[in-house]
Amino acid sequence: MHTHDLSLWQHPHDFGTERQRHAERRTRWVVGLTFAAMLVELVAGWLTGSMALLADAWHMASHVGALGLAAFAYAFARRHAGDARFTFGTGKVSALAGYSSALLLAAVALWMAWESTQRLFNPVAIHYAEAMAVAALGLAVNLASAWLLRDEPHHHDHGHAHDHPHHVDHNLRAAYLHVLADALTSVLALVALAGGMLYGWSFLDPLMGLVGAALISRWAWGLARDSGAVLLDAEDHGPTAAEVRRRVQALPDHEVADLHLWRVGPASRACILSVVTHSPRAVEHYRHLLADIDGLDHVTVEIHHCGDERCLTGR
Repeated sequence: MHTHDLSLWQHPHDFGTERQRHAERRTRWVVGLTFAAMLVELVAGWLTGSMALLADAWHMASHVGALGLAAFAYAFARRHAGDARFTFGTGKVSALAGYSSALLLAAVALWMAWESTQRLFNPVAIHYAEAMAVAALGLAVNLASAWLLRDEPHHHDHGHAHDHPHHVDHNLRAAYLHVLADALTSVLALVALAGGMLYGWSFLDPLMGLVGAALISRWAWGLARDSGAVLLDAEDHGPTAAEVRRRVQALPDHEVADLHLWRVGPASRACILSVVTHSPRAVEHYRHLLADIDGLDHVTVEIHHCGDERCLTGR
């Protein structure tokens, strides 16, 4: 018969926070708002013949795709947080969504670059006034989206750790910065259309399409690099690792033989710590020692009692 309460020793694997649920709600609002504006810009860009407007619409589409995947990832992670099939929880779902979004964005950027190049050599007629009105609408939507997400990159939970990740949801912060990039693309579209309408510089329109393609390519590459690092556990956890070593090795006769850190959520890390000592202490002592390191939410401690002759001689 089992007489132990195992729940006292088991790790929870739901690394979501109330702030992430709040971010999920705001993300849904921004997705709906931006998707509607994107459809208007796509149709208007096609009808008016403006490549800059189409570039702005596709850039906005990249924003919709990234945020849409982020919203889905939030919901999926929340629904499956207690699913035992996910060994360390569902914290990497958002990184997988971000990586998938990056691949889609790269394909969109290639199409934009090709179409813009074609229009540089084969110009088409553009209805400048109508295109500028729609571009202005897109800019207004981008600014509204930035306002909706304005608090997310700046709301930090301040703990007592010496590494300072501040519980930042990096995917949502990337989305916030991407909204600003969308706004910049809208401004470029307006400049191109104004130049074409006032001075007849029709080449500005496809040129701004190329600029938009370059912006999307750069953002897609950064997103793929950062989310891929999370998926492959290839992030740099140097400051956190150094703090773990410092605290443990400050104990008399204690050395860290092995240390592994990896991300299990936007603001959560897991840690496997291997300690060598002649005078081991209770596992709870080491966990308590590391408990206030910000974002270190799943700690497994392995203790090696150094008692053989070679180790005692080295002592």
